[in-house]
Amino acid sequence: MARETVSSDPAPLGSAEGYVAAFALVALMTLLGGLLVERGNIADIGLLYLVPVMFAATRHGLVTGIATGLVSSLAYNFFFIPPVLTFAIRDPSHAITVLVLLGVAIVASQMAAKVRRQARAAQDEASREAALAGFARVLMGVTRRDELWQVLAAELARRFGVRVVVCEADAEGHARLAAAAPPLAQLDLLERVSAQWSLDNARAAGPGAPVPTASEWLFHPVLAGAQAVATVGLARPDATTPLRTERLPLLASLIDQASLAHARIVAEDEMIALGRVQERDALRGALLSSLGHDLRTPLTTLLASLHALEAGQAGASLAQARAAAERLERFVANLLDMVRIESGSVAGLREAVDLGEAVAAALADLGRDSGALAVAVRVGDDLPLVMADARLLHHCLINLIDNALRHGGGRDVAIAAARTGDGAVELAVLDRGPGLPPGSEARVFGQFERLEGSDRVGGTGLGLAIVRGFAEAMGVEASAGNRADGPGARFVLRFAPALLRAVEDMA
Repeated sequence: MARETVSSDPAPLGSAEGYVAAFALVALMTLLGGLLVERGNIADIGLLYLVPVMFAATRHGLVTGIATGLVSSLAYNFFFIPPVLTFAIRDPSHAITVLVLLGVAIVASQMAAKVRRQARAAQDEASREAALAGFARVLMGVTRRDELWQVLAAELARRFGVRVVVCEADAEGHARLAAAAPPLAQLDLLERVSAQWSLDNARAAGPGAPVPTASEWLFHPVLAGAQAVATVGLARPDATTPLRTERLPLLASLIDQASLAHARIVAEDEMIALGRVQERDALRGALLSSLGHDLRTPLTTLLASLHALEAGQAGASLAQARAAAERLERFVANLLDMVRIESGSVAGLREAVDLGEAVAAALADLGRDSGALAVAVRVGDDLPLVMADARLLHHCLINLIDNALRHGGGRDVAIAAARTGDGAVELAVLDRGPGLPPGSEARVFGQFERLEGSDRVGGTGLGLAIVRGFAEAMGVEASAGNRADGPGARFVLRFAPALLRAVEDMA
């Protein structure tokens, strides 16, 4: 596991490599000074020793710089200040040169240390910003709280080289282990107590925190406002302090990023829940409207028929009562079917079905009074059987035919089935009504959907939604559009080649 690394100043007493390099540079300057002396130029020899002093002070710190200054002063005094090859200083100006070299070493080392601190601070800030930006990008793809805690634990463990746990409050407010990196089955009692205290008080606790604990884990809360929604624990395998002080701001920033992500996830969950509530309210309103509209007419017909029966007019009244009762039965069946689709309890049982027989059965169930006997049927005898749930297909056909009869003007309704170029079979229900408005081909299959400006403005809007739900349960594609040969709508059930079986194969 990667451990945290931080740049630092040179060692207070310097390094052996620094002393060797500095003293070698002093020797080099001495040789160069000797060459200048042979040419009779000794005025600026003392300035040569500023080079090793500046090098040592800026690269290897104050102690190395002062030591190099002393060595340079001694070399300059021994080799170039009369009397040469002795350390005696007879001219006071030569003593000033030695002091200048020492002063330069001190000032240069202090300035270099300040520059290094500023550079290190800038580097740390850049690293911190890069870490936060990268972590924020990762969090943008997180949509669940359990995933958020695991991502946070993995990021902290990787970045700081520590063990990480994330505890969140359960329904009773008790600290529950939600994520760990590396994986951990459960926390010890002492760690659970520390995590619980951090959750309850929304404060950091543990080594390096304002509130110390007996646990080796450092717990830092994840806040949502003034309340802690979780707490993050960090510890090292060797039980030392989890993080150095200068790393705590980065930890706090990463946890703040996780807090913002948590707030976003909560808001998204609330919006989804609100959307579901609004959708249920809209469906409830549409259902009440549909009940008032679609139950009133058949109930009125039933009541009138019963009054007519009491008056002795039995013939027509019985037929009207039966038609109204069948309409009520279909309406209630649609409501129940829609509930089944919404609950996910619809499952198709595939069996070989003859489309001609399925169409004939649907028309027979619709009955004479609905106009079903006037529907033109063009289903060839050479079509293969289709693998479908006969009961669900029957409901689909009844709703499609009833939709065409009621909304297509009740005239020129036709049912046609044929093979397509890609080997599929399409069963189409066609009418001669105004057709569908452009762009509404998919929307027409929505619950309680009535399209203004089209032929789909009456009824409950449940029939086509049931067609789509049952078709999807059978693996059949349901689509809608307008006829290409004139006005009118065209609703299609498409059976893919995988759902087709030749008649001889079923023998």
